[in-house]
Amino acid sequence: MTLNFIDTNVLIYANDQNAGNKQNRAIKVVTSCMKLQTGVLSIQVMQEYANIASKKLGQDAAVILRQLKLLEVFPIVCPSPKMVRRSVELQFSYRISFWDAGIIAAAEEADCDFLLSEDLNPGQYYAGLEVINPFDPKSRANEVIGIELS
Repeated sequence: MTLNFIDTNVLIYANDQNAGNKQNRAIKVVTSCMKLQTGVLSIQVMQEYANIASKKLGQDAAVILRQLKLLEVFPIVCPSPKMVRRSVELQFSYRISFWDAGIIAAAEEADCDFLLSEDLNPGQYYAGLEVINPFDPKSRANEVIGIELS
């Protein structure tokens, strides 16, 4: 089975009522990954979502807690010392931020095939993991996620 690691930006757009079409696409991505059981998250992604939902989206605690509980249907990658070391390797190898490297390390730990994100270079491979931008209609997102996003 193909596994898709869902980056924080997908969760943020799914919860941002001002995101327009990006919100619709993000909701489709998340619900499809739930239904098909192909999505994976990490503790880092959940923490980033909670922080941004509070500070930038202005959501109250009850909404954030409800969303976090919903996200627990996904397999969740928990950080380990080995993953922190791997993040440092990836950071220096690819010249990316430590936090982006942490996302890649978590996806790698979960044996994911794809990283669904608009933050890293779409189409690029990081440690054997292909980045797919689910918000780019020209990307392979429809094929990878298994639904029509447009």
